[in-house]
Amino acid sequence: MKKLMTLALAAAMMLGAATGANAIDFKAKGQWIMSFDYGMHGDFAKSKANRNSGYKNSTTGNEDEFEARQRVRLQLDAVASEALSGTVFFEIGDQVWGNSETGGALGADGKVVELKRAYIDWMVPQTDLKVRMGIQGLALPSFTTNASQIFDDDVAAVSLNYQFNENVGLTAFWARPYNDNGGYKSQWSGKDYDNYMDNMDMFAVLLPLSFDGVKVTPWVMYAAMGPGMLNYDKKPGNAWGRASAGMISGFKGTDWNDSYGNAFWAGVTGEVTYWDPFRIAWDVNYGSASYEDEKMNREGWLASLLLEYKLDWGTPGLYGWYGSGDDSNPRNGSERMPVVSANGNNGFSNFAFNGNPYIAREGVLGTNMTGTWGIGARLKDVSFVEDLKHTLRVNFMGGTNAPKMAKYMQGGYVAGEKRGVEAINAATAYDPVYLTTEDYALEIGLTNTYKMYDNFTVMLDAAYIALWLDDSRSTWGKNAMKTFGGKDGGVYDAWNVNLSFVYSF
Repeated sequence: MKKLMTLALAAAMMLGAATGANAIDFKAKGQWIMSFDYGMHGDFAKSKANRNSGYKNSTTGNEDEFEARQRVRLQLDAVASEALSGTVFFEIGDQVWGNSETGGALGADGKVVELKRAYIDWMVPQTDLKVRMGIQGLALPSFTTNASQIFDDDVAAVSLNYQFNENVGLTAFWARPYNDNGGYKSQWSGKDYDNYMDNMDMFAVLLPLSFDGVKVTPWVMYAAMGPGMLNYDKKPGNAWGRASAGMISGFKGTDWNDSYGNAFWAGVTGEVTYWDPFRIAWDVNYGSASYEDEKMNREGWLASLLLEYKLDWGTPGLYGWYGSGDDSNPRNGSERMPVVSANGNNGFSNFAFNGNPYIAREGVLGTNMTGTWGIGARLKDVSFVEDLKHTLRVNFMGGTNAPKMAKYMQGGYVAGEKRGVEAINAATAYDPVYLTTEDYALEIGLTNTYKMYDNFTVMLDAAYIALWLDDSRSTWGKNAMKTFGGKDGGVYDAWNVNLSFVYSF
C-alpha cells in the first residue's frame, strides 16, 4: 500500500511540474471490503475433496466452507477543467486470507495490484460532445436487473456522448475486448498464425430518450470476431467462451475456422414512473452470432419485466423473465442469446446469478439469465430502524432448453463428433448447471445493510437455493449431478452466508 501511495504521489508531483502554471485538481476515491463467507454445495453436489462438505462452483473453484477475503480499489482523477480530465483506477485483490497466490499468506507481499481502468475525458471545443478514451467501464442499458445480461464490464474503448436537448441524447462506442492474444490454426494448411485475425471489435449506438415520467433507450451493437480471438492455447475455454457459447472458433475434435464471425444485438429498455410511486420497467434484448459452420451459430432473446410500488417503509415488487433456450438439435447451433460479459450486479438475484454488490459468492446457476425463465417477488429496502435496511427475494425459476440436450452433455454423438461435457459446454455457455424445461430451482435470499457511519456499511447476506433436476431417463437419469462434477450424482441444496464490512470514500 505504501508503494502504491508513493507512486501516486510521485505521479501527481510530476504531472504538476509538467503542466507549469496550469492548476490540476486531484480527486481521490476508494473502497475497502473485508468479506467473510460460510456456505456449502456451491455446485449442488458433494465436494470432490471432501465428500461431506466443502464449497465449489464455477466462479470460486474449490474452497473451504469458510473463507475470508478482501479487496481494495483506489481511483485518482486529475481534473484540469470541466472539459479535460484523466482517471486511473487500481484494484488490489481479491485477496484470500491465508492464500499465497493472492498475497494473503503469512508475510503478504503478493503482486496483486491490478489496473482496473485508465482513461481520459475531454470535450470537443465549442460543442457539447464528450469523449472518453481508454480502459473504462461500459454497459448496455437495463432498467429491470440494473445490469445488462449481454455486456457490462471493463474494456478498452472510445465512447462518445452527446445530449441534443433535455429529452434526447446519443451514446456510441467502439470497444476492443480481444486482440493479439494468440492467433489461429488454419483448417486448410494446418499452420498456426500467431496474433493474426484474433481481434474482436464491437460497435454500438444507444439513443436514450427521456420524457415526463417515461424513459426509453433503444440500442444496437455489432461485433466482428476473428477466428483466433479465443485461441490462446488452441482450444476454447476462456471467459468469453464461458459467457458466450457459439462464439467460439471451434470445438474439441474439429478444425478451426479461417473466417471472421459476425454478431449483432438490439434491444429496447425503459421505465414508466408517470404514476409515481408505481414503477414499470422492462428490458427486451435480442442477439445472434454467425459463422460459416452452422454448429457454432447462436441466436436468441431475453425479456424481463418489473413492477414495483414505493412505500414509506420499503418497495415491494414483482418481476419475471424469459430467455429462449436450445432446441433438441445441436447441429444447428444454439438458440440462446449470445453474451459478451454480464459482470454487473443483477438486481433479481444475489446468489443464483451475478448480483452481489461486493465480493461474496455468487453465480451458482450462471453468470447470466440466458436459457432460463423465472418469476420473483421482493421487498426492497425495508426499513423500520434508521440506517438499517432489508431486502427479501424469492425466485422460482427453470430452464428453457430442450431435455434431449442433457444426453449430449453426458457424452452423446452428433455426426460422428463426440459431444461430451467439454464440447457441449462450449455450445451452452459453460453454465455451472444447465437447466432444461424439466428442471426447476427455488431461491430465497435476505440482504441486510447497516450504515454504521457515513462511509462505513456492514452487510449480512444469506441465500439458499433448492434445485430439482429431472431424474427420468429422458433427461438426466438417476445420476444427474455426475454430469456437473458430483461423484455420487446426488443433488444437494446450495447455501451461503456472507458478512461484509465496506469503507467507501
